[in-house]
Amino acid sequence: MTKGPNLKQLAEMAGVTPGTVSRALSGTGRVNDQTRQRIIALAETLGYQPNLLARTMRTRRTRTVGMLVPLGHDTLQHLSDPFFNTMSGFVADELADRGYDLLISRVIPRDDRWIENYANSGRVDGVLIIGQSNQLAVIEATSLRYRPMVVWGGQVPGQNHCAIGSDNRAGGMMAARHLLERGCRNIAFLGPVDGPEFGLRLDGVRYALAVAGVSDGPLVFPTHYEPSAAFEDALAVLGRLKQLPDGIIGACDVTAISVIRALARLGRSVPGDVKVIGYDGLPLGELVSPPLTTIDQQLRLGAKLMVETLLRRMDGEVAGSQLIEPRVVIREST
Repeated sequence: MTKGPNLKQLAEMAGVTPGTVSRALSGTGRVNDQTRQRIIALAETLGYQPNLLARTMRTRRTRTVGMLVPLGHDTLQHLSDPFFNTMSGFVADELADRGYDLLISRVIPRDDRWIENYANSGRVDGVLIIGQSNQLAVIEATSLRYRPMVVWGGQVPGQNHCAIGSDNRAGGMMAARHLLERGCRNIAFLGPVDGPEFGLRLDGVRYALAVAGVSDGPLVFPTHYEPSAAFEDALAVLGRLKQLPDGIIGACDVTAISVIRALARLGRSVPGDVKVIGYDGLPLGELVSPPLTTIDQQLRLGAKLMVETLLRRMDGEVAGSQLIEPRVVIREST
């Protein structure tokens, strides 16, 4: 197998300095487009392979981003969960397009330094955290000392950490209003309730029902997030009710799908007996029967914004939190 040229040899062939070749291939620094394209084409033709270890040692950059999934709120959850699968896929795509690798870790927090210990391990250039779980205080404290960190989650007044996420309160209001427009009046909220995201969704539901004059709602039934446990929780909750709600809001799509399964087990139809709406906008929602009406968080857009914001913060730029406007996706479950 023929060995490709080294950096110095490639520079001599291109008639430029090694520094120009390095900047052209890494996409950093100032190199005019014509020269950059000529160097890239020559490198591809000759099979040039950069010494990534040497570049990492020289720049102190690993070209790797860490994604941490804290599960202090529900240790039953796994990375195979449909939400984490979807979000990590979108994030990996965005990073790959920018020449970065993704390193994913599921974390059961044991102390207040789990983020800093990971960030200082030398394996990553920055950290994405998916969900605030019950770790808001730790995330907030860490953000005062460690800047290349972006969180997918809710936003609370006065927070310091950078968070990208849907407007959860607005999304909760949309879900409640949609069921009200479908004639529902006895509305329940099932799913996780801990953490800023879920709390804000529930606040939005309560506000919309209060404005509509539904003073005795919603019924709130906390459940696990993990799919199997969520199904068992939903089945137990709905099975013991003397009168079923006419509308159910799932705190997330996984919960809403579990509710549909539980109602089918109890011999009830959706949307005939009970109308069900979820929250997330997961592709999985289109495949269940009936297809799930949901509040779409625009997760692909969220992944793009998280990656762009993190890379800017890694470069020392000022980049703050952003809210994504959710939208209702109407299918057959309502």
